Amino acid sequence: MNFDYNEEQQLLADSVKRFIGKDYGFEERKKIVASDKGYSEDVWGTLAEMGLLGLPVPTDHDGFGGGALDMMGVMESIGEGLVVEPFLATTMSAQFVSRAGSDAQKKALLPQIVEGKLKMAFAQTEKGARYNLAHVATQAKKSGGGYVIDGEKAVVIHGPCADKIVVSARTSGGTTDARGISLFLVDAKASGMTMKAYRTLDELRACDITFKGVSVPADALIGKEGEGLALIEEVVDYGTALVCAEAVGAIKSTNDATLEYLKTRKQFGVPIGAFQALQHRMVDMVISYEQAKSMACLACDKADSEKDPAERKRLVSAAKVRVSEACRHVSQESIQLHGGMGMTEEMKVSHTFRRLTMIAQQFGDIDHHLERFAG
Repeated sequence: MNFDYNEEQQLLADSVKRFIGKDYGFEERKKIVASDKGYSEDVWGTLAEMGLLGLPVPTDHDGFGGGALDMMGVMESIGEGLVVEPFLATTMSAQFVSRAGSDAQKKALLPQIVEGKLKMAFAQTEKGARYNLAHVATQAKKSGGGYVIDGEKAVVIHGPCADKIVVSARTSGGTTDARGISLFLVDAKASGMTMKAYRTLDELRACDITFKGVSVPADALIGKEGEGLALIEEVVDYGTALVCAEAVGAIKSTNDATLEYLKTRKQFGVPIGAFQALQHRMVDMVISYEQAKSMACLACDKADSEKDPAERKRLVSAAKVRVSEACRHVSQESIQLHGGMGMTEEMKVSHTFRRLTMIAQQFGDIDHHLERFAG
């Protein structure tokens, strides 16, 4: 398959890269991370103005109708710049609405996302689930003209930043049954919902959410009641493909920084990059980058085009395994080649190391996806 961007994709990727290079440098990012919100409203507005928030939204609702392949360049730039704004969380949540939402939900939410007026998050993970998307113990029971939600969700990435949250809850069946899972739109300030917010290892904002008698109207249901698992798997595969593309950008940034360090750091009067053993290690890092990029491209292509769910899962898992291996290899090698200073807060490579470490776990670690690939 062709791994090169078309003209439009390349122009978009270049514009995002210019923005990151000019207005989202490492020092600016540190200030954003240290702020109360953990993200910048100004940066979020710029992402909307550039059309990035509308890229994956259907054209019927003010978007551009782009797929995961169209998002690759954007995600690579996000990975390269270690962007902490809730872009992926909002994009994934918007997919639930655009793929299965009612006309009223689409009209109410999608144009607001495009304009940058609405941020969203996806609350799926629960304690003990171990990446099993069918593990949903949170309950949603019918009450009057709507539903009442009770339960807990863990590590909701960008939950503290969100205005609305897509919540998976069980309307029937046992904790791990494939059927009986439904999806609901819940206001982030809904009565009965409490958040315990914190900063993750890779400096994103996340939270654990407790639902106690949270009432939502009937029209908060996304798609058909009890049939949400297939949609969750579809959107999570989409998100997995995008995070693979993000990893590619982060890996490139790490490789560039490490190569520059090898050229400038001197030992015994010569740059350490002159030592053949270190050259070989740098070459291996570049090979990992190229392999990760090709597999991320495969994942994005299959997330867009593969109609057979089993085949889509298999190929996305294959990509996630290889990308996760590349994350581990490149991040650890970069720290080794930088020496002790590679772990300091002042070096961007240490922050990239953390993000790559988390990407390797996000949406499933290597063991999970190897098992999923084997079927």
